[in-house]
Amino acid sequence: MPARSPTLKPNDLAERLKDGRAILVDIREPDEFARRHVKGAVSRPLSALSGAGLGVDPGKPVVFACRSGMRTEAHCERLAAAAGGEAFILEGGLEGWIAAGLPVETNAKAPMEIMRQVQITAGLLVLLGIGLGLLAHPAWFGLSAFIGAGLTFAGVTGWCGMAVVLARMPWNRPARG
Repeated sequence: MPARSPTLKPNDLAERLKDGRAILVDIREPDEFARRHVKGAVSRPLSALSGAGLGVDPGKPVVFACRSGMRTEAHCERLAAAAGGEAFILEGGLEGWIAAGLPVETNAKAPMEIMRQVQITAGLLVLLGIGLGLLAHPAWFGLSAFIGAGLTFAGVTGWCGMAVVLARMPWNRPARG
């Protein structure tokens, strides 16, 4: 069982951030961070984390956060190694921070996270396949089977074709300046 990094309660972290005694590193993906994050947090997506370090002040303790705390706990050894010094996990992640009544920066204009878009789209397509299979022709049940197979493939391989397609949609592209 991997060694677990110590956790910090949201209010304790808020005090440390206020006093400049810690750096908060958000390991969620850029689309998640863009939508909502703790003010002053540094975005360092777990998927892009390399052995080159975090690029933050090495003299300060680093506190890692994700949405709920599960990703940070699952990767605590890797994150602690990237910190190169004292490392903590934000207890409850961003959800714990919000539950403690602490402020977040929100950009309602940022697109919804890609994985939430995948879940909504897949769910609607499965329901559509079932509905059309019952009302129009049984061959439509194949749509639900196709989506189920795609989700299974994504889970096994880590590659989601629907996420790739959705990421290319106009609402997910940055506005041109």
